[in-house]
Amino acid sequence: MPQDTPQNSKKVGFISLGCPKALVDSEQIITKLRAEGYDISPSYEGSDLVVVNTCGFIDDAVEESLDAIGEALNENGKVIVTGCLGAKGDIVANNYPQVLAVTGPHAANEVLEAVHQHLPPAHDPYTSLIPPAGIKLTPKHYAYLKISEGCNHRCTFCIIPSLRGDLVSRPIGEVMTEAENLVNSGVKELLVISQDTSAYGVDMKYQMDFWNGRPLKTRFEDLASHLGELGIWTRMHYVYPYPHVDKVIPLMAEGKILPYLDIPFQHSSPGVLRAMKRPASSENVLTRIKMWREICPDITLRSTFIVGFPGETEDDFNHLLDFMVEADLDRVGCFTYSPVEGATANQIAQQIPEDIKEERLARFMTLQAEISANKLSKKVGQTLQVMVDETDDEGIIARSKADAPEIDGLVFVDSENSHQPGTLINVKITDSSEHDLYAVEVD
Repeated sequence: MPQDTPQNSKKVGFISLGCPKALVDSEQIITKLRAEGYDISPSYEGSDLVVVNTCGFIDDAVEESLDAIGEALNENGKVIVTGCLGAKGDIVANNYPQVLAVTGPHAANEVLEAVHQHLPPAHDPYTSLIPPAGIKLTPKHYAYLKISEGCNHRCTFCIIPSLRGDLVSRPIGEVMTEAENLVNSGVKELLVISQDTSAYGVDMKYQMDFWNGRPLKTRFEDLASHLGELGIWTRMHYVYPYPHVDKVIPLMAEGKILPYLDIPFQHSSPGVLRAMKRPASSENVLTRIKMWREICPDITLRSTFIVGFPGETEDDFNHLLDFMVEADLDRVGCFTYSPVEGATANQIAQQIPEDIKEERLARFMTLQAEISANKLSKKVGQTLQVMVDETDDEGIIARSKADAPEIDGLVFVDSENSHQPGTLINVKITDSSEHDLYAVEVD
């Protein structure tokens, strides 16, 4: 009898236990497998691997599921476990550490990812043209990793919630799989982004998810910790200074993620912050910054500010300048208030004239240029690790751990060597300017 599928198609065995809801999960997984060209085998010996969809509702169901896993391991040897038993802590891993992966219920995508990892699908001339990491518009050695969409804040100068809605976090397993695919494709630096990175997982109540069979919580500090396992540079952007942000600073001190935080403070004056509906306190921020630097002396702090916000007085602006001196931030951007259509701040009566906005912006940036130049001058004579962005006839253009692409400074390296983008090299800093460093390559 002629075969319905090619002889070289990959074959997956499937055992489905439990309730009708689990059965529907099994149907969805099998449908996705068949759509990708996998055969579903009725026997252990005819399968390249076996998926066991378990039940964990009562003790008898747990025992039945464990027996099924054990039988599949004995008869086939390659087993992926999904379903309710997978969500009950480390029961499966403790009994059968040799299973390939473990996921919880309603996890069709995670099961497919595990199957792909251990039994890659046959080449498809259409879909195989797309790399696992997707199509990226950044250089090959760095990529942005968006972990959520939308925002729960209602800042009066911002219309993001009306455009993108409230916070919607991506499951951590999905994020980690994308990160892993990016690393496997050659990415050397991940830039974690969202509208409110440190709120990650709040909307999901820190729901448990799975990555490579490991249960992980969808939570900012957990994500930072697990991204730190990938062995590349990981940089955190758009971090709101919630108290739990303190938990990632030790990861920076340990070298797990880059000692870099991009925190949009926006202002320091209590009156302006209230008008912006930003609940931060500049005194608390300064205390936190001091603590962060005690834990991780090399931490780089980047922020953005708005001057000329409606109602901003000269005293408010001077408060901001005093804050800048005391905070001693490394990288800073500043903008004049722009009345974006739909922003509630447009309704505030005391709108600031454009010439005053521009004058305050100039004063602010002059002060910050002095702060930046002073901080960079202290790096002269130091040996730093930098990442190569490009090599041209004049030398190497690179970035240090303190420099995010496109928005921060550069390190211009005098070297006769040519390195591929993404290469890490050691350099000795020989000079500095307001924003950039100059160096020579060293062994």
